[in-house]
Amino acid sequence: MHRKLIRLLFPWLILLALFILFFYSATVSFHAPISPSPQRKKISAPATCNLFRGRWNRDPNRRPIYDETCPFHRNAWNCLRNQRDNMGTINSWKWVPRNCDLPQIDPFRFLDLMRNRNFGFVGDSLNENFLTSFLCSLRAADLGAKKWKRKGAWKGAYFPKFNVTVAYHRAVLLAKYKWQPKYSSSDNQSQLEGVHRVDVDIPADDWANIANFYDVLVFNTGHWWGYDKFPKETPLVFYRAGRPILPALEMMDGLQLVLKLMASYIQNEIPGKTLKFWRLQSPRHFYGGEWNQNGSCLFNEPLEESQLDIWFDPSNNGVNREARTVNRLIDEAIRGTDIEVLDLTHLSEFRADAHPAVWLGRKDAVAVWGQDCMHWCLPGVPDTWVDILSELISYHLKTGK
Repeated sequence: MHRKLIRLLFPWLILLALFILFFYSATVSFHAPISPSPQRKKISAPATCNLFRGRWNRDPNRRPIYDETCPFHRNAWNCLRNQRDNMGTINSWKWVPRNCDLPQIDPFRFLDLMRNRNFGFVGDSLNENFLTSFLCSLRAADLGAKKWKRKGAWKGAYFPKFNVTVAYHRAVLLAKYKWQPKYSSSDNQSQLEGVHRVDVDIPADDWANIANFYDVLVFNTGHWWGYDKFPKETPLVFYRAGRPILPALEMMDGLQLVLKLMASYIQNEIPGKTLKFWRLQSPRHFYGGEWNQNGSCLFNEPLEESQLDIWFDPSNNGVNREARTVNRLIDEAIRGTDIEVLDLTHLSEFRADAHPAVWLGRKDAVAVWGQDCMHWCLPGVPDTWVDILSELISYHLKTGK
């Protein structure tokens, strides 16, 4: 009887054992970490990958995401339309950070991550150059993107598929400034004499009221802080709390104070949940003189690393020396804040070959303004800035850090 019972139960015991084994293996598989697919590149966290240090490698298969038909182009930077020489070569260089890879932005994935958020750039025309690359890159994922201009924005775009707004607020000094004539309007004296008043503790009107609108902000200033923009005959005069600062500050001392007070304003007035970046200087590449002294940038290849200090070290007193000096002041000003440094200077220093130069879209442009060795061709170097910025933002949004 006992043996007969065992024979009857044996098949069921086998089935029970197989069921337990299957359940155990399925549970282990479910809880085991999933390895990255070989087709998908694992994105290294910024903590383990310095995206700002590396080298430029030629990649003949690299292609820009957009072309000359992007509706957000600014004519003088649309080097494809203006038929700048060697645009294929210019865009075949890929920035390779040390110890990791920098993927080209995936505009679909990025906009999906940014869904229902707003993104702002605040600063001078180099941030507008940056914005233009950003808009054209993102448009590849939403051809219905529309021009947008509200809340003091100079220009921008709305991406309806993702409910994302990206805009630029022009504020070349960040602080508020205005022309202050020497004589009142009732006097018969010329209104051309006077000074540019800078209120170092007041943000420019164009971005003073945006604190609660943007989820991500990118700031910059520095390119207007020179005597070519504000000659000594019509200088910057600095005010604080409505009163002139005495003794009067020199321009770099004024910049240092503005950076400190604007960084403090950003820290105190813009919500902590807003992701804030300060973009360091975009280097110029004038060779043989300033923009108004026949300076040129007709180069076909990036500079070698051994050439960078010759061009940009302030101790060499060259025409492109100011970027590293201003960067030092910015680093000091934002220390101790939650503003992140977006250090795009070093990777851009190599790219003497990638400016609009004489291809500006107007026949008389060079005669009037000289070569443009400050802004960048688009497509071009700012597309790499976009790749880096999108990686950093994606990391923050995914990790909550």
